[in-house]
Amino acid sequence: MNVPANGLYFVSYEILTNEYKRRFNRPNVDLIPAIIAGGLAGIFYWIGGMPADVLKSRLQSAPEGKFNNIRAVFKDLLKNDGMTALYRGFTPVILRAFPANAATFFGIELANAVFRQLAPDF
Repeated sequence: MNVPANGLYFVSYEILTNEYKRRFNRPNVDLIPAIIAGGLAGIFYWIGGMPADVLKSRLQSAPEGKFNNIRAVFKDLLKNDGMTALYRGFTPVILRAFPANAATFFGIELANAVFRQLAPDF
């Protein structure tokens, strides 16, 4: 279930940082653009991953025996709550996703910058 969301996460980060490097003729991404790209990557992750997460949570929290599989959860959700229920709670998830993922990629790019200084030819 996480494969599409992780694909959106890493691909969007790479696209955003590569576009920054291309536009500004930079060999590496700077820290502020990494923070912005990381935060946006987190948002893209949840856009793609939230429906699967909602279904998983409903399956896990249901009384034992209510659902046989994830398909049954999906049918029940559509029947009782509609398609928009797949994104219920989206705003708080996004508000948390941006800073959390911005910090993650900030740390990655900071570590990359340190490693480039310590071992420039590696």
